[in-house]
Amino acid sequence: MKLQRVALIAHDGKKNELVDFVKRHMAWFSERELVGTGTTGGRIEELGLKVERFASGPLGGDAQIAARITEGNLDAVIFFRDPMGKHPHEPDVNMLLRQCDVHNVALATNRATAELLVYAVNQDA
Repeated sequence: MKLQRVALIAHDGKKNELVDFVKRHMAWFSERELVGTGTTGGRIEELGLKVERFASGPLGGDAQIAARITEGNLDAVIFFRDPMGKHPHEPDVNMLLRQCDVHNVALATNRATAELLVYAVNQDA
């Protein structure tokens, strides 16, 4: 499995967890083209990684990433979702998840599946 273009997204209640996950796997992420929604992308950039940033999720960033998936320009999405929070942009989130399924793009929605994704890619290296 070769994943070069990875999107990073996190709901507000999960941003710190995603940042910690990326820190733990800095070497892996430094070898990839990264895109992210506004605030999440900024937090990842603070770690020293280059991230193409889109709008924040509620302002259309999730839809922008879904469009990249539709265009065939993303290989994986790591989206740390907060299942306990209310999200006004839930229709965009659902569209993004659907596009991952439609276009067979790897999707990790929590730390456990993200760890498995990184592990699987490292096994193929």
